[in-house]
Amino acid sequence: MLTIDELSKLRKAGEVASAARTLGMDMVGEGVKLYDVAQEVEGYIRSKGCCLAFPCNISINEVAAHYTPCIDDKKVFEVGDVVKVDCGAELDGFVGDTAGTVEVGTKKYGALIEASKRARDTVAEFVGAGTPIGEIGRIVEMCMTQAGVKPITNLCGHQIKQYNLHAGVSIPNYYDGNTNRLMPGMVVAIEPFATNGKGIVMDGPPGNIVRILRERRLADPKAQEFFEYARKEFKTFPFCARSCDFPDAEKHVKNLVRHGALSSYPQMIEAKKGMVSQHEHTFYIGAEKAEVTTLP
Repeated sequence: MLTIDELSKLRKAGEVASAARTLGMDMVGEGVKLYDVAQEVEGYIRSKGCCLAFPCNISINEVAAHYTPCIDDKKVFEVGDVVKVDCGAELDGFVGDTAGTVEVGTKKYGALIEASKRARDTVAEFVGAGTPIGEIGRIVEMCMTQAGVKPITNLCGHQIKQYNLHAGVSIPNYYDGNTNRLMPGMVVAIEPFATNGKGIVMDGPPGNIVRILRERRLADPKAQEFFEYARKEFKTFPFCARSCDFPDAEKHVKNLVRHGALSSYPQMIEAKKGMVSQHEHTFYIGAEKAEVTTLP
């Protein structure tokens, strides 16, 4: 179980992430730059005394996850876009991870968007210590099926530990028969993804998000200086060049990926190019009924 101080930090990270998510979703609109939304979301998180648990993901339409705008990104939202805003705040390694989906200027995909939201909120009504992990997936899948859409079966929620965003336990979005139970003291992110496509995602091109892969000495002093900066600033968490306060950050990131010091995350793209929606909350499994730390 978390101590009072640790739980306080977890709650603060969740509160900040929740407000940042709402800010980002409210900014989404026709002609708005993805870059501007990401910068505002991340700036808000930092202004509230937290660090970034990962870059603000802004994934559109068939892209389910792992896209963040680069430094010179000119992309803007267009009418009909289905936009996932996924952000995370961390305070001394304790994380609030949350996401929501908004449609730009139309209501064509309202049922799809509502399906992932209803799945998340239905799980929130019963999840807690002792809940079978497979039961969470069963409820998510049921909500999707009732709405006439599919869960994405190879994307899942995840346990979160201090300074470890994806730690151990996975939370499925379909019934996989897992009889293991959530244990008191766990922190988990539950994030149903809904689609009108095939129900699986495939790796796409890099989405501008990286993480430190291994410790190594670099021949270029500037590259080594950047590596040390990134390790201190982002610790074990994913990051991107846009979020770095360091000269020529994009050049250094590309160089360190080539040298194997950083690993790049691919975009997750729906296999049949179906539209994708996502909703996510972070839960503290402190009792029979879990506490949602990322509520508005």
